Amino acid sequence: MDKTRKIDSKLITETVKKLFIEANINLGQDVVCSLQDALAREESPLGRQVLEKIIDNAEIARREKMPICQDTGLAVLFIEIGQDVHIIGGDLRAAIEEGVRQAYQDGFLRKSVCDPLTRKNTQDNTPAIIHIDIVPGGKMKIIAMPKGGGSENMSAAQMLTPAAGSEGIKNFVVEKVKQAGANPCPPIIVGVGIGGSLEEASVLAKKALLRPVGEVNNNDERLAQMEKDLLDSINKLGIGPGGLGGRISALAVHIEMLPCHIASLPVAVNIQCHVARHKEEII
Repeated sequence: MDKTRKIDSKLITETVKKLFIEANINLGQDVVCSLQDALAREESPLGRQVLEKIIDNAEIARREKMPICQDTGLAVLFIEIGQDVHIIGGDLRAAIEEGVRQAYQDGFLRKSVCDPLTRKNTQDNTPAIIHIDIVPGGKMKIIAMPKGGGSENMSAAQMLTPAAGSEGIKNFVVEKVKQAGANPCPPIIVGVGIGGSLEEASVLAKKALLRPVGEVNNNDERLAQMEKDLLDSINKLGIGPGGLGGRISALAVHIEMLPCHIASLPVAVNIQCHVARHKEEII
């Protein structure tokens, strides 16, 4: 029996467009709740003022249907496509790119993509960064993640020696957050990728940011403990909301891990500002 399911490329374009506009306007409830919890725990008067403004800003953006931040992000997508899906009416990548193009043009979102050398703007926020996984079934999950430049600039990857172990990993992560200081607009969410290869660790770190803020990695007790230890260490740095000092420098640390080569210990840190934007839909 043929299980093939046809999905029109136009539906993909429409979905991508909708998700990027929505992500730039409506901050996820998990992030809002985390910010409110941070406000309740922050002891610095100045830090509390910053958190209050961040929460107010998110509410104004939602109510007025305006972008949460002037940096509406590089368009990053994670696509899970069922092996029984057949795209009709056009090419998958072209359909995604068209959705991004329409979102940033019709949604009046800032277009931030340029040639790395000439710095000439592409004028429509394409090309997007697209990660595609083939999975069982006949559905497609589209995750849209606008990623701001300020936080991305503070991200890093390193090939540690195997002897560095978990302490070496934690030292690397904390040091990168310390070096970042106020630049990524704290309080931040820290995505950490461990293992795989150099490039896979970086993808893992970004994927870690898609988890609801503060949700513990229950797949591995070691990682759950490392997330807790890292969050405690980062919040003891005193960077605070807006980099103006305080108890809450980070809202969460999320870690994802894969096996790696016996000679390597790849680690990547992907820092996300408090505007942790991502929306998803299954079609």
